[in-house]
Amino acid sequence: MPNTGDMPVPESPAKTRLTFSEVQVGAGIPRAGKAAGNPYLPEIATIVEIIQETPNIKSFRVRFDDDLLQAAFAFKPGQVGQLGVLGMGEATFAINSSPSERSYVQFSVMQAGEVTIGLHCLNEGDKVGVRAPMGRGFPVEEWKGRNLVYIMGGIGAAALRATILYTLEHREDYGSITILYGARTPVDLTYQYDIAEWESRRDIDAVITVDAPFPGWEGRVGMVPMVLEELAPKPENTIAVCCGPPIMIKFTLQALQRLEFPNEQVYTTLEKRMKCGIGICGRCNVGSKYVCVDGPVFSLAELKELPDEL
Repeated sequence: MPNTGDMPVPESPAKTRLTFSEVQVGAGIPRAGKAAGNPYLPEIATIVEIIQETPNIKSFRVRFDDDLLQAAFAFKPGQVGQLGVLGMGEATFAINSSPSERSYVQFSVMQAGEVTIGLHCLNEGDKVGVRAPMGRGFPVEEWKGRNLVYIMGGIGAAALRATILYTLEHREDYGSITILYGARTPVDLTYQYDIAEWESRRDIDAVITVDAPFPGWEGRVGMVPMVLEELAPKPENTIAVCCGPPIMIKFTLQALQRLEFPNEQVYTTLEKRMKCGIGICGRCNVGSKYVCVDGPVFSLAELKELPDEL
């Protein structure tokens, strides 16, 4: 489930807001495969591009000010990071650039709370704090040879975009790939540039839908779970990956159950519950699991073993 909440952080006792030049840069990101420094301290990055995806969603492409760190940065599809405005706080967002992209790291932010509003007020050239990568990604290596069905709603596309990009870049390693993406209206569809590419490719099936008829929309109409059942993907040798608003996920999982998908072949992500990101605060625990350490990616089989707290 995509994150829209904000995690407040204590303000400096001396000031209500510091500049990044006044803060010692930490080493929270593993360098050359080794963790070093204080994971609570952010690495400093510069916003190099802002993309207005929808009226309330912006994608931020950031580059670490440390060139060596930028060159060495690596993550697995599905991992997340903490993106913050100093003096206001930080929040968890999926890393949704391609893992092969070396010139920037992308996060998509829906305006919802104090930190996200603060991020939306920033401009290209401004500084942000980044602690990443965090958590467990999708097991894309284990999925080789399988068919893939991506099921997304609204901002949920952000959580799956890196995984989609990865599997498309390694297209020969996977069977059929279907991308089902829906939103309330055409205006709420993120990554229009991706959609255009998906629809132009002959080696994948892209199904784009909106919840209800909309002026000028000539594409498919129908809520994602309903369209999924109409498509009726076969569960044999197929992995289903879903993310979106909680209500969409609820009915999508029910649809997958009716389509007889085993729980072991269904995956989702729960980064919405993450707070500190490193297993210290305990606010994201579900039973014996910590979403930030044991997730945020879980199979439905793993979730079925946890208490019903989601």
